[in-house]
Amino acid sequence: MSDETLIPAAAPAAAAAPATQDLVARAAALDAADGLAKLKERFVLPDGVVYLDGNSLGALPAGVTDRLADVASREWGELLIRSWDESEWWTAPERIGDRIAPLVGAAPGQVVVGDSTSVNLFKALVGAARLALPGRTKLLVDATTFPTDGYIAASAARMTGLTVIPVDPGLAAEAIDGDTAVVLLNHVDYRSGRLHDLPALTAAARAAGAITVWDLCHSAGALPVGLDAHGVDLAVGCTYKYLNGGPGSPAYLYVAARHQAGFDSPLPGWNSHAEPFAMTPDYRPADDARRGRVGTPDILSMLALESALDAWDGVSVESVRAKSLALTDFFLECVAAYVPLGKVETVTPAGHAERGSQVSLRTENAREVMGELISRGVIGDFRAPDVLRFGFTPLYVGFADAERAARTLGHIFG
Repeated sequence: MSDETLIPAAAPAAAAAPATQDLVARAAALDAADGLAKLKERFVLPDGVVYLDGNSLGALPAGVTDRLADVASREWGELLIRSWDESEWWTAPERIGDRIAPLVGAAPGQVVVGDSTSVNLFKALVGAARLALPGRTKLLVDATTFPTDGYIAASAARMTGLTVIPVDPGLAAEAIDGDTAVVLLNHVDYRSGRLHDLPALTAAARAAGAITVWDLCHSAGALPVGLDAHGVDLAVGCTYKYLNGGPGSPAYLYVAARHQAGFDSPLPGWNSHAEPFAMTPDYRPADDARRGRVGTPDILSMLALESALDAWDGVSVESVRAKSLALTDFFLECVAAYVPLGKVETVTPAGHAERGSQVSLRTENAREVMGELISRGVIGDFRAPDVLRFGFTPLYVGFADAERAARTLGHIFG
């Protein structure tokens, strides 16, 4: 029996608010039927805490601490520089990229790990502009994007002669025209949790001859992405959210195989050279995804990420998505039951096709409310000026967690 068949669907909200004991009992039943519930054992989490901030920083996978100790004490401490060969440090960016690839729907050889999301986004945007059809002048950018994406886009535009055009992602398909060189969009909006239509928007860009760059920070590890299937050109993403790589863990860059020969990175480094140890004065790029590398890999955090990805062994993204939707449905039902009418407004779309793996609620005094939730053992986060964010990481969040979070929120408003 597949994982997918074991994920229970949360029932729609009843017309009358159910009693607390009914929701508690239902949560217990849903957890008992959840085929992914046992995966929580793969993580280290504090007792008594409901952790709903994995969309900012994922929990610690159980094997990472021992792996880091071995890397530091044996591979670095004893083997010293030999570990670049004997412990295969040198190939880590591509090896770990190939482990991330199936989580974003990519074949091997197209994802390289290293640097930050911002650095990879800069590479992708400038590289996309250099791949674009000549004479085009527009760089369409998600108007609701995370601020850094906007800053990087503006810098890349200055460097390549493009003009940044902010666009509502919901209207992006109509905004893409014959003068559009590059389109930068977020798969999931970081504030609202809105899931944007990657297949349709990518198809619209391709039909217009534009190059797509997708930011996957809030979708990779939470839902199917399908980079290859949908013809995405370039993509970037972090690894410390739903991939649980740890604070500051290296990001990744996806370069579709069809573009690798023409991808011209604005940050050519010795690690992306076709012969890195030849130390020649002239740059000749590698002929594959290694073009996305720059300098010496950040080995400690990279190998922590590699160990963290063990938490995904035997787990399909599809089963994670099914549980994510059931969890967020149930949480919204519990919020409706426990929180007095008018105290919160749901920002996240109700429809599954438009929902990522988080629920955002708008309320007055949101910072203070989140502080009170955290003091009571429910950890989410706050986004200015008035948004409470709750991230649901199906690998370690259960239905009882969702019920307790909503009930605690209700107590605060009660």
